[in-house]
Amino acid sequence: MERRDFLRKSILTGSALTLGSGLLSTELIAGGDGKRITILHTNDIHSRIEPFPKDSSRNANQGGLTRLGSLVKKIREKESNILLLDAGDVFQGTPYFNFFGGELEYNLMNKIGFDATTLGNHEFDNGLKGIFDQLPNAEFSHLIANYDFSKTILNGALKPYKIFKKGGLKIGVFGLGIELKGLVAEKSFEQTKYLDPVPVAKEMVRELRNKNCDLVICLSHLGFTYRSDKIDDLKLAHQVDEIDLIIGGHTHSFLDQPVSVKSSQGYDTIVNQVGTAALRLGMLDYEFSKKNKIKNVLAKNMAVK
Repeated sequence: MERRDFLRKSILTGSALTLGSGLLSTELIAGGDGKRITILHTNDIHSRIEPFPKDSSRNANQGGLTRLGSLVKKIREKESNILLLDAGDVFQGTPYFNFFGGELEYNLMNKIGFDATTLGNHEFDNGLKGIFDQLPNAEFSHLIANYDFSKTILNGALKPYKIFKKGGLKIGVFGLGIELKGLVAEKSFEQTKYLDPVPVAKEMVRELRNKNCDLVICLSHLGFTYRSDKIDDLKLAHQVDEIDLIIGGHTHSFLDQPVSVKSSQGYDTIVNQVGTAALRLGMLDYEFSKKNKIKNVLAKNMAVK
């Protein structure tokens, strides 16, 4: 089968799959006359295109982008204002990546309707050129604020943040990546400069709040939590004010529900992560007051079956 024909066939097959029992009850936030936005999110998909095999010892017949697409489609039938976000490591994990270099993953994500992702460490597995070559295949944004690519082929190719306008709301989204040195071969990231995520996040929050964003979201590939002093999502939430939601990745943490963290100044930040391989989909329904202040949040992490 020709490469392009295979990609086209895979996309069409994914969109035609029926939804299994993975959709939990998505009861809406009751009452109120304000605006609403639904945030859907994934992380660490790792090239899992199809569900795990039926005879798999773990996660049999679960996960994968094709099943995820069916679940997202079902949610879109009920919700009108949706942002679909990813926290990195789309690449690497199955032979599909080895063969297509990320093109199939991006084409399926286009079909599902992703709005943005950030860079995980495995996005660098084919070097900077591997990222550069795949960017034209993505119809969604790549957001990363703490990697300085100015001396590389990626200079100017990615943005630190993006503001989405949905249902009368402004949602600011920025990305943060993990330190690559010691994790990724230096030849794969070349002269990419890693910037401390904490001051960068503070700068991003100031920028987005100054642009009157009603919701500020961080796509983080730092990891959920570490026992060491290494920066993670929980530490970031504590150290940086006015991030409303941190969507995390890297540690493959299967959270049954998001956690709420108070910053040092008392600001409440929600932190969530949904494992790996598109086995779960995070969903947060935000309801706002008439003055566009967060009023209620209903969160669910759904199995993709």
